[in-house]
Amino acid sequence: MTTWTSDELDRIAGADELEMAPLKRNGTLRRPVPIWVVRDGDDLYVRSFRGTDGGWWRAARASREGHIRSSGIDKDVTFVGVPDAEINDRIDTAYRTKYGRYGRSYVNPMVAARTTTLKLVPK
Repeated sequence: MTTWTSDELDRIAGADELEMAPLKRNGTLRRPVPIWVVRDGDDLYVRSFRGTDGGWWRAARASREGHIRSSGIDKDVTFVGVPDAEINDRIDTAYRTKYGRYGRSYVNPMVAARTTTLKLVPK
């Protein structure tokens, strides 16, 4: 498994958004959508604002592969589900800390969407 470099982690985690493009069933990339990203240690995580109804999330969960772009970094990634409650608690805190300035109407749905947490693993 490949890991993120320190520079990649800093640049992506420092950005407000990344562009997410999961693979479709036919193997082509979906149209990229902007989503929020948070860092925990040496890992990057995303969640679906719309919960399990989010189209990009359903495609990412089905294909487990895609492409991200942020802060000049272009990477193919694998999506890994995160059922661990302790990690999700830290990710909740990361969302509140990083995006709290946008208000509860945006942050609370992200915190509530714990079941959609995906770890981004570079290929």
